[in-house]
Amino acid sequence: MKKILLGLLACSLPFIATAQETFDALQNSETELRGTARFQSMAGAFGALGGDLSTLSQNPGGIGVYRSSDLGLTMSLDFNSSKTNLGGIDNDTYFNVNNVGYVGSIHTGSEVMPYFNIGFTYQRQMDFHRHYRGTVGGLNTSITNHIAAYTGNYSENDMGVTTDYNPYYSSSAPWASILSYNSYLINYNNGWQGLYGDGTTGRGEFEVDQSGHTDEYSISFGGNVNNKVYWGATVGITDLDYKNYTYYGESLTNAYVYDYNNKGGIVNGAADYGYENYLHTEGTGYNFKLGVILKPVNELRLGLAFHTPTYYDMKDRYASDAAFQIVPNGATDGGYYGTNYAGYGDGSVDEVRYDIRTPWRFIASVASVIGRQGILSFDYEYVGNGTIRVCDDDGHAYTDVTDRVKDYLQASHIFRVGGEYRVTPDWSLRAGYSYQTSPVKDAVKDNQANITTVSNSTVYEFDKSIQHLTFGVGYHYKSFYCDMAYVHKWRTSQYNAFSPIVGNGYYEPGVYSEVKDNNNRAVLTLGFRF
Repeated sequence: MKKILLGLLACSLPFIATAQETFDALQNSETELRGTARFQSMAGAFGALGGDLSTLSQNPGGIGVYRSSDLGLTMSLDFNSSKTNLGGIDNDTYFNVNNVGYVGSIHTGSEVMPYFNIGFTYQRQMDFHRHYRGTVGGLNTSITNHIAAYTGNYSENDMGVTTDYNPYYSSSAPWASILSYNSYLINYNNGWQGLYGDGTTGRGEFEVDQSGHTDEYSISFGGNVNNKVYWGATVGITDLDYKNYTYYGESLTNAYVYDYNNKGGIVNGAADYGYENYLHTEGTGYNFKLGVILKPVNELRLGLAFHTPTYYDMKDRYASDAAFQIVPNGATDGGYYGTNYAGYGDGSVDEVRYDIRTPWRFIASVASVIGRQGILSFDYEYVGNGTIRVCDDDGHAYTDVTDRVKDYLQASHIFRVGGEYRVTPDWSLRAGYSYQTSPVKDAVKDNQANITTVSNSTVYEFDKSIQHLTFGVGYHYKSFYCDMAYVHKWRTSQYNAFSPIVGNGYYEPGVYSEVKDNNNRAVLTLGFRF
């Protein structure tokens, strides 16, 4: 049965630890609702408003709205809760500095361009903290079958058992194949096969622990023309640090295991095993942003902004291990067990280095100013996920990864609406809502696509939707201002332990689980305008 599928998957997986694949690059391209408390309390619907430190990273035209200098600091306390439909709830609390910024406003004295402004900001663009886990009962497949399927036509010698001192760096076979073969989790019996067959039953378990951040340091400048056209430009320098630990294990009965008593052949037995994978990604990059805000009449604002991709210089370090215990039926010696290790960037060799080009973004905004008391604002953001590129150090795109990006990903659409009402000259109330669509195509969401991963890890995940509901209050007295916000985030995503096998009229599901995050954030901004 699996022999039919060998060529199908063998051609689609990278053979050694290489640069990132589609879903790794997608995750490292993501941003989220961060910034000042005023910005967050209106769900980031600020593209046509400006006059806030966060707009330097959103619509740089907002810097042209300033008529005085601004210095501010924003902090938050985040309460994260993650739950899978196959496990319990995991909670985490942590502190963030979301934004630190300064805008210097220069009154030129010109009637045509009365103000020219320069700004510097630090802003947290993404926080990767997340932890979830689950247990899968009644398995109808195995990760070992998946790995056997894409091991393809590689020989046992390609697994490094006879001549290779370290097959992970000298063999062209996939890392997962080498690790699994040397842990007795795939076996050669007139073709590669995993441990799951007719009559096999079992259960699985998984855990994911992520941490890290993406920060952006922005230098912006802009001004206005006749107090009707507000323009700006931003140069962004980004810093990314991401760590990901994944575990997936299975416990099988009546598994198809190696018959070590007779030094060959396959017999039924019990198998307990687990894969651990560690990834540490670091990167620095740069991007450019251009923006404009138009004020045709005092009651109406129109905003447009364009973000180039962020051009990242990246490096990865991988480490993997497989722990196993195999007991053939009738064995009296406790079976055989052990742990095998593989690593890249573990001190024995240099890190994997490569470049990533994140998606370009376009933001269109409209806002209405209602007298001196009210603001209603709407943003639409387009994220061209299909334009993600993974390249070598010389900037040449990996064409196979490019093809998979186009096969797996689609554009994301983000809708934001926010409002502000000035209760008194000193106090304001705010609220907002945002919705973000999934970046993956329906075939991926419906588990109808063969998915390629990188290195030894078969795990991938993607978002289905992200929503924010936000509230806030603002106070200012003379040059001092204080803003507070509450942000509730719903995130629905999907964890996949390994890809389904799809092709030639055949379908074998992978193991997957829905993950729901309900995160709450309290935000405080303190600042001065002078």
